[in-house]
Amino acid sequence: MEHGTTDAAPARRRRMRTWLMAAATALAIALTGMWQLVPASAQQGGFTIDGTELIDANGNPFIMRGTSHPDVWYEGEFASYGEISDLGANTVRVVLGSGQRNWGVSSAARVQQIVDECKAQRLICMLEVHDTTGYGEEGGAATLDQAVTFWQGLYSVLDGEEAYVLINIGNEPVGNTNPQQWTQQTVDAIERMRSIGFEHTLVVDAPNWGQDWQNVMRDNAETVAAADEDGNTLFSIHMYAVYSNPQTVIDYFDAFEEMNLPLIVGEYGDTFQGQTVAWATIQSEAEARGIGWLAWSYSGNTGGDLDQVTSFNPSQLTTWGQRVFTSANGIQATAERATVFGDDPDPTDPTTTPTDDPTTGGPGGGDCTAVIGVVNDWGSGWQGKVTVTATGGALDGWRLTWTWAGSTRITSSWNATITSSGAGVTASDVGWNGTVASGQAREVFGFIGSSPAATPTVTCEAI
Repeated sequence: MEHGTTDAAPARRRRMRTWLMAAATALAIALTGMWQLVPASAQQGGFTIDGTELIDANGNPFIMRGTSHPDVWYEGEFASYGEISDLGANTVRVVLGSGQRNWGVSSAARVQQIVDECKAQRLICMLEVHDTTGYGEEGGAATLDQAVTFWQGLYSVLDGEEAYVLINIGNEPVGNTNPQQWTQQTVDAIERMRSIGFEHTLVVDAPNWGQDWQNVMRDNAETVAAADEDGNTLFSIHMYAVYSNPQTVIDYFDAFEEMNLPLIVGEYGDTFQGQTVAWATIQSEAEARGIGWLAWSYSGNTGGDLDQVTSFNPSQLTTWGQRVFTSANGIQATAERATVFGDDPDPTDPTTTPTDDPTTGGPGGGDCTAVIGVVNDWGSGWQGKVTVTATGGALDGWRLTWTWAGSTRITSSWNATITSSGAGVTASDVGWNGTVASGQAREVFGFIGSSPAATPTVTCEAI
């Protein structure tokens, strides 16, 4: 989609390195008895593709249910990430600018802030460059190669975030003028991304302003998939006026299913320039087939067209917003969080099953210490992590208290129950992360704090 409008027309690290890192991590766990809570810095790997399925870093199928947020046009609406999560979404597609169009450049610091906030809000983050929209037909549009150059500048920010971030190389990268150019440009972009070192799942949008009404992406998808040496490319179709007939939706889904290739609906609406889109079929068929979707868009479209909430107010759902979030196959009825955020941990997983110390007679009898560490600091805010160490017997639960020395406060957190009174903070476990083996340390929860970053003394109490 264009800013505020609807579209005018329908140094390469190999997988061996990842395997070796995983093997080394597993060995360290076996030797020390130490296990670490997700989220962490993607030590467990990243998203992968298995046939038609997107697989998360814990080896579980993940089905996107979310919306888009036009961050580059509305940087002041940072609260939208939390609002989108609160409405039940498990994924957000984030509009970035690479500098070729008139809406500016998304800086590395801003992208870092976005990724950190997505993780804090338990949202998988799909980042996309919007300047490529309608290349060949739209004046000033960026090429996919220019988009890759933009991603290259973000490598240091995104490296290590493969479990939380997918990279949508370029939004609707070719218009209706010579859509056949899409195939080679997309192959080149994927190969260059891999040569830079990106190991993320790469998402590629269709030509024809994303709608692929000439079936260029569909007919060349196998060629594009084969060009990815990691086998980790996800195809994205945008469904607007071309998909007013339910059968057209079904036929397109069928084609990718027959090729055993992964597909998501990266954008769709319920209407397009006054024409009805088969939105209910998109949702019902996607649910039946395990296909992810990201509706366009949360708010900020000119005239409110395709806004899901009015003026970025989550309490004012539009009719379209109700269809996205509260309908029978909408987000609240079908979305499940990615397991990398710690929901419903598998008790049989040896990396997440705590063990009792036989010398202490089991959990519940020991003292503890805790420290706050700074994961990222972007100036206006920061991401913290909290590690608890069982200094006596094994822990069956913990309660932490501390007082901020200055104006720092927690703005959001995950995997802990937190209460605050002024500068004073109390944090306790949420059950499944309360156990720490005797003598071992465990990263137990994380948070986003207001500036400045701080590491006060923490008191830990075994409970």
